[in-house]
Amino acid sequence: MSDKKLTFKIESLGCKVNSYECASLKALFLKRGYLESAKDEQCDIALLNTCSVTATADQKSRQYIRRLKKENPQATIVVMGCYSQGHHRYIADEIKADIIVGTSNRHMIPELIERFRKTEQAIDLTEDNPRKFEYEELSVTSFTENVRAYLKIQDGCDNFCSYCIIPFVRGKMRSRAKEDILLEARSLIENGYKEIVLTGIHVGGYGRDLSDYTFSDLLEELSALEGLERLTISSLEDSEIDDKFYELLKTRKNIARHLHIPLQSGSETVLKRMNRKYDKKAFLNTIKKIKRVVPEIALTTDIIVGFPGETEEEFLETFNFIKEVGFSMLHVFPFSAREGTLAAKMKNQVSPEIKKERTKRLRVLSSLLWEEYKSKFYGRKLQVLIENYDENTKRVFGHSENYIEVWIKGDKSMINSIIEIEFSKDKNKS
Repeated sequence: MSDKKLTFKIESLGCKVNSYECASLKALFLKRGYLESAKDEQCDIALLNTCSVTATADQKSRQYIRRLKKENPQATIVVMGCYSQGHHRYIADEIKADIIVGTSNRHMIPELIERFRKTEQAIDLTEDNPRKFEYEELSVTSFTENVRAYLKIQDGCDNFCSYCIIPFVRGKMRSRAKEDILLEARSLIENGYKEIVLTGIHVGGYGRDLSDYTFSDLLEELSALEGLERLTISSLEDSEIDDKFYELLKTRKNIARHLHIPLQSGSETVLKRMNRKYDKKAFLNTIKKIKRVVPEIALTTDIIVGFPGETEEEFLETFNFIKEVGFSMLHVFPFSAREGTLAAKMKNQVSPEIKKERTKRLRVLSSLLWEEYKSKFYGRKLQVLIENYDENTKRVFGHSENYIEVWIKGDKSMINSIIEIEFSKDKNKS
């Protein structure tokens, strides 16, 4: 019997939660003695963590599974994640992956691989009711990226926005035990990470299923950890920001001066059709409070363009409200109908041509907003975490505490250090 060690490769589509889960699976594989293969080499085990946030993401997931099979004809093909949760029968019958799990049972994948390699019988361990899932502990202490670590604190969502399939494939909102979060955070700091990014499907919902412990309580404990130089929040709904959060943002200087707060639409009528849990007045009040605490904070947001029934008037409401709020940057997405959601059944679907045109207008606005925001800091000092080195330009680059990308002359020895620079236009690549 050969003593050759099995090789593996792992690919991830979609969000940082998927990337986190892949890092956890990588750790499990290495613990079993598997070896990570080079990207251009065939492997014994090929795993893909899929995404299903849009119809395009579904298509990309299908294409990637087929590509993995084609490029690694002898490999055991493992598929997990949101797309496999919602479409596992198609993956089994049409694409014929060897092992399929959804958004649970991922910790069992190493055992499933060993079972499959003995029996050569395909395995589908996808459970049909994700709303009953409990939090699945998957920890990480090391990432390929060597200066920034992602820390998953929860899974699932209970918001049921009318356009979103995620509550149906990721399941109910469920919080990770704070003891596990703090233990992992300490390990990451000990391993040299300067920045921790809190991530999840619905980060600000953390604690809803716990008694007397909130997201702000967790933020307080994490920001107090010795050695943590920057704590970043991946995304936060305005309705989840409480008085304690404002106080922490004011007093804990290692909380990054950048918040991503999804708006989705600046039209009251569209927000109601989206089943969002706020109105424009409440959203604007939250932003004003944040800016009183940190006047020059970078505020980014998500906008969905061309939601069913969106008129030109409603679009202009969004356009003008964005300017009133004073966002720094926009992430703009044309509406994508997801089978199984209320929005997919709505009348008056907006044409692709109109969605494309409105998307372009908002992206132009985003560029103007971002340039205007960055220009406020020309000639001023910024604290920059150096993330990598570009051999071609002989420059290092990183991000400031308020999300500005900075490029300066330097060398590899500067990576994973926080340095103070005087920001200028020539130090910004974007």
